[in-house]
Parts: sequence; structure tokens; C-alpha cells
Amino acid sequence: MRIGIFGTGGMADALGTQWARAGHDLLVSGRDPAKAAALAKQFGARSGSWSDAVEFADAILLALPAESVLDVLDTAGAASGALDGKILIDPTNAIDETLFPQTPPGISMAELITAKAVGAHVVKAFNLCHVDVWRLTPPVFDGRPLAVPLCGGDERALDHVRTLVRDLGCVPIDGGGLDRAVLMEATMAFVVKLWFDGADAQAILPPATV
Repeated sequence: MRIGIFGTGGMADALGTQWARAGHDLLVSGRDPAKAAALAKQFGARSGSWSDAVEFADAILLALPAESVLDVLDTAGAASGALDGKILIDPTNAIDETLFPQTPPGISMAELITAKAVGAHVVKAFNLCHVDVWRLTPPVFDGRPLAVPLCGGDERALDHVRTLVRDLGCVPIDGGGLDRAVLMEATMAFVVKLWFDGADAQAILPPATV
């Protein structure tokens, strides 16, 4: 698969490294061309502009701070249809220092991205774990591979992202349509506070049958 990566930070590094190892072709874009080139060299890939990544990619990972995503999409021509038909993978979480969501009530980052990127197919994924989890090879805990929920409305896009999840050694699970992405984002905001407080967040959900 040809994957464009918007961003040069931790998520771009962690997921890009895994996907390069799995044999995918990558192109890295960032505000700092030197950083983008350095990260691309690490992957054995190439770098370029936002528009270069759009032209190159089947799927684009939006590995950017939530507050930058919509501006970058504007620069990449999203409002004029430049991303029509592209798969946009959204791992963002728009939360402030109090760990409260900063999107309008009831609206997810994934939905804001969908409204901005005319014709694109957005899949919410990879937003529930710390970046270091995505560096694990594979992410397995107590013998169980990590399950990764996906929210989206286009089956072809979801199928592509399922492949990328499996390439990490994880298990994709159906999280519902994009309207449920707001629940994923709220879950992250809620659970991360428990982690910061030292709680075993995994222990709050018992098995479905007891």
C-alpha cells in the first residue's frame, strides 16, 4: 500500500516504522522539510510536500497535533477536492490540559476532518493508546494481541485500515460508523486520566459473560 504520512512526530515515527517493515511504500510530509527528509530516510522512503503525499498515497496518516490538522488539510487542497477518494486515517485527540475534549459538543475530530476533506474517506483509529504502544513488536498484553477499534463509513477504506492494523500484530474490531468516533475520542480523554492517576484502566471492564 502507498501511505502518505502527514507529520514528523512520535506517531509518524512509530506507525511509519512498523508499516515500512511490513513492506508498504511511504512518503513523509511535514512543516519542516529537513525533519520530514530525516524521518523518510529512516523508513527507506522519500519525503515531499503535502500535495506530493496526496498525489502519491492510497491512504494518509494524519499524524499531526489535533489543532493543526484542519489547517494542513486546507494547505493540501482538501476543500477543493484534492483528497477525493483518499483514505484519511485519523489518530488525533483534541483535548486540553484538563483532559476535556476541545471539539464542539457531540462532534468528533473525525467528523470535522470529513467536513473539511471533500470526498475523502475518514477512518478513526489508533487514538486510544500512547505512542510507545505502537512501537511494540507486536503489542501483546498477557498473551492477548491489542484490539484496535475502527470507526468509519466506507467499507473499502475500513478494509485497508484493517490490513494496516494487522501489520502491527494487532486485531481490528468494528467500532461502528463515523458518528461513533466521538465516543472513541471521549473514551481516550476519560481513560487517560485514570492512567495518569495510577489506576489499572484495563480492569474497569469485566468480560462480557461472568
